[in-house]
Amino acid sequence: MDIRPLETPGRQVIQSYGDGRFRIAGTPHAGSVVVWPERTEPWPVTEAGAISIDSLSAVVAADEVTEILLVGCGARFLPVPLDLKDALRKEGMVLEWMDTGAACRTFNVLLCEDRRIAAALIAVD
Repeated sequence: MDIRPLETPGRQVIQSYGDGRFRIAGTPHAGSVVVWPERTEPWPVTEAGAISIDSLSAVVAADEVTEILLVGCGARFLPVPLDLKDALRKEGMVLEWMDTGAACRTFNVLLCEDRRIAAALIAVD
């Protein structure tokens, strides 16, 4: 059964991840990325311990309204930094913290639902 999400032009469907890269809407991206429904940008974070409100400033300052921020913290689930949820809530965002694979899959589902989302994804090997 084909379970791939409906792909529409200009939407940033995450097609694959691993080997330190992502394939998003047909374009390869080396390293960590931040993905919005209509664009993808490099993200200089390589480990979960470096994720902070400052490292997510591109999401906070973006023109796009983000209601849900998915954070892929790497190959395996690690604890959420204590102050991050509160800091993002003050910016009007709900934080969903998970491993990178789960964040990629969740992003695609929410993208198909036309939700106001972004994903900050640490590249995994």
